[in-house]
Amino acid sequence: MTFGEAIKSCFKKYVTFSGRAPRSEYWWFALFVFIGNLALSFLDSFMFGTVVTTPDGFEAYTNTPVFSGLFGLATFLPSISVAVRRLHDVDRSGWWYWIALVPLIGIILLIVWFASKGTPGPNRFGPDPLDSSGQFHDDDNDQGYSRSDIPDVRSLRKSREQNLR
Repeated sequence: MTFGEAIKSCFKKYVTFSGRAPRSEYWWFALFVFIGNLALSFLDSFMFGTVVTTPDGFEAYTNTPVFSGLFGLATFLPSISVAVRRLHDVDRSGWWYWIALVPLIGIILLIVWFASKGTPGPNRFGPDPLDSSGQFHDDDNDQGYSRSDIPDVRSLRKSREQNLR
């Protein structure tokens, strides 16, 4: 999966917490979020910030992080969903993401899991996102969304009508 494909996939699956995400998808998206926040923080400091000259150089800061704040809001849910799908790829429940609240140990454990190779073949969370050649494939529909567990209303009506006959 390339950098652009990872970003497109994460925004397509904005709040899809089911399925699996390969390492490349997670780490490319993490890099995108890091670089985006860094660049937009510089832009915020330039446009809305204050620069102070000190004996050691200069210091730039802002109390109005408009662009980086909006970017953070836009990438918050996709970041959580790709992290949960990445945990699924190593055969861990998405609830393990809460271990990040344990100081130091939790973050280290998550980094190890995020960097680990995914379970080969299908696991309880779905098919392997990489085929046998190691190339990414999406078993979901064309839109990149997984099938919902919510029943289709039309099929419920048809079955109810058949039962009433």
